[in-house]
Amino acid sequence: MRSAITRDGVLDGVLSAVGSTPLVRLTRLFPRSQARLYAKLEALNPGGSGKDRAAIGMVLGAIESGELVPGESTVVESSSGNLGIGLAQVCRLHDIRFVCVVDPKTTAQNLAILRAYGAELSMVTEPDNDMNDFLAARLRRVRELLREIPSAVWPNQYANARNALAQQETMREIAEALDGRVDYLFVATGTCGTIHGCADFIAKHGLSTHIVAVDAEGSAIFGDVTCRRLVPGHGAAIRPALYHEGMAHSVMRMTDQDCVVGCRKLVATEAILGGGSTGAVVSAVEQRLPELPAGANCVLLLPDRGERYLDTIYSDEWVDEKFGDIRHLWKENTTC
Repeated sequence: MRSAITRDGVLDGVLSAVGSTPLVRLTRLFPRSQARLYAKLEALNPGGSGKDRAAIGMVLGAIESGELVPGESTVVESSSGNLGIGLAQVCRLHDIRFVCVVDPKTTAQNLAILRAYGAELSMVTEPDNDMNDFLAARLRRVRELLREIPSAVWPNQYANARNALAQQETMREIAEALDGRVDYLFVATGTCGTIHGCADFIAKHGLSTHIVAVDAEGSAIFGDVTCRRLVPGHGAAIRPALYHEGMAHSVMRMTDQDCVVGCRKLVATEAILGGGSTGAVVSAVEQRLPELPAGANCVLLLPDRGERYLDTIYSDEWVDEKFGDIRHLWKENTTC
């Protein structure tokens, strides 16, 4: 989605501010790296994440097709937070009722933001298995609500082609900023909408970009679920329909601790307060540094902002409770 700018340079409404997020050079995060590191700051979308792009694509596409009718229809979707916030913003602007199905892993900040936008929350409380996953339960609740609510529509972010299509713009912006030379792209996975869209753009335009999928350890996207996960929105308990073989050239699986350490290193060195999956991307790059060629353009796609994780990732008490004292892991080599 390209921003709509009026003749006097003013954006035409808040949704026109989605996209065209900055690409910034990272010079302090890993100063010994011979590769050039860039961060795509998707947190600067008005809803706070790259999911704003998907929300606009899915909702406006459904309005244009007649599937959604402002003032009459209800959108029902499962979300751990970011996509829900993006949908809440779009639905509020277009007078569409929105019911967001969430679970206990959804952060208190995300729940508060959803309510502030006027979203109605439906909380599932029972996990699907002993790994404390809630996705299947959330999707069951979505289907129940579709039967109960007249004129209800489920965008289904896990299978909606408009989700991936909207993310092609993300890759276009990156490619244009670097004159088409994007050697490595590190992308966190969840619904697979972002990585799918970026891979499609790369294939269509013949770019030689090596795509690194940054998945969560214990996620089912690239393998079987093997452990509990604490960080919401990173990885998935079910392989999404938007997944396809070959969309990533390599896969790296990051732990919850990797997310925490990556986030803390990023803010300590570059003053960028990122969300959980942003930390996973940072840690993945650090592990891959020895393999990155000198002079290579490496882009870290940073999905969201860290204010929504103040009670978890950025809380020393929470980190100590979950992982013990691991401060040395982000304080090493982060002195300015």
